Amino acid sequence: MLPIEFKNRMKTLLGDEEYSKFIEAFEADNRYHALRLNSLKVRDDFKEKLECISEQVPWEETGYYYDASYTPGKHPYHEAGLYYIQEPSAMSPVHFLDPQPGEKILDLCAAPGGKSTQIACKLKGKGLLLTNEINKDRAKILSLNIERLGISNAMVLNESSDHLAEVFYGYFDKILVDAPCSGEGMFRKNDNAADEWSEENVKLCAIRQAEILDNAAKMLVPGGTIVYSTCTFSKEENEDNIEVFLQRHDDFSCELTKRLWPHEVKGEGHFLCVLKRDGENISVKNSYVPGGRIIPARKDSTRALEVFLKDTLSDNAIDKLLDDSVIFMFGDQMYRAPKDMPSFRGLKILRPGLHLGTLKKDRFEPSHALALYLKPEDVKLTYDISPDDENIRQYLNGQTLRIDKSGNKGWCLITTDGYSIGWAKEAGGMLKNHYPKGLRINY
Repeated sequence: MLPIEFKNRMKTLLGDEEYSKFIEAFEADNRYHALRLNSLKVRDDFKEKLECISEQVPWEETGYYYDASYTPGKHPYHEAGLYYIQEPSAMSPVHFLDPQPGEKILDLCAAPGGKSTQIACKLKGKGLLLTNEINKDRAKILSLNIERLGISNAMVLNESSDHLAEVFYGYFDKILVDAPCSGEGMFRKNDNAADEWSEENVKLCAIRQAEILDNAAKMLVPGGTIVYSTCTFSKEENEDNIEVFLQRHDDFSCELTKRLWPHEVKGEGHFLCVLKRDGENISVKNSYVPGGRIIPARKDSTRALEVFLKDTLSDNAIDKLLDDSVIFMFGDQMYRAPKDMPSFRGLKILRPGLHLGTLKKDRFEPSHALALYLKPEDVKLTYDISPDDENIRQYLNGQTLRIDKSGNKGWCLITTDGYSIGWAKEAGGMLKNHYPKGLRINY
């Protein structure tokens, strides 16, 4: 049930004719479902395997609508990180951000990770992605999604925007501010959003958004781009906020504003604005690294990793993993990051790069993140299981698998339909399961 105050506001905003179409769209309850293919992983023929998908989302080349009778979130392909289920209108801001490989990009209000993973796909493993969420529980979900999609050049933070502005002054080429909002665009999708709505909350959201946007401006290089977006209709949180922002920041201009209305597109309500900062983009000339660079791991710490890599990976995969990167320790955990990844000193970090694994005395145990990053051709031992085979469900449930005795021994990459999904330890015709306990599924 839509709040009466909300209806009155929308009628004033839209006018009688458009308002009637708007309300009709809500009453028809024509919700659309979509997913976005993970271009970091999938092969060109992958979409042919997804019977559930239909037409392409107009503003995202890897986005597809799917039939609501399907549940792609319960398929092994989902656990392998081959796609991200995402509301179609929510795919639009990254299209206008236009990330390019090699850029330094910040997703300031990132959980649960749809837009961050979309940015990462467009970066193609090149450049830096700092993805932040102030709510710690939501930041954990963000971190898991970064892991699931096999992203190697991201740092996941749990920080406030004002602290980040102090650390990363004038650092990023592009920033996405998908600001916390009153959620009016999600009323059709989420009944609770309508129940929690109030005019007072709209005003409070607008104040908070203005602060976040000001902090984002401090972190942008001259010539850089901010895309500000919300999933709400209120003018206070959208156009009014932008107008006041431009009055406070005379070095910024508005290149585009766009609204996606649920009665006009196959998606929910969304607003976005492209803001450009004046000046030549000097990011490629700027050697500034906030807090310095990450300190590489000592040689004695990496010996166990080197043994693992030599025993488990192909030479080409080792080169790919180590080139233009730094290996470092975070407690007893070993990570890999692009060589220009900034130091995380003084920051609340959930994931400081690609998690390689754990150093346990004189041995190295690979992480689930490394498995999801690797491809079958990268490793010496693989075992493929069809997504329709009962064995894949047993594997995702954490069970040991029996295989034809091969005489092989060591870390084995489990794949489904040729896509990595986790580790097992092979010995004596058995695959000892190393699928993380916290991710296991009871079918």
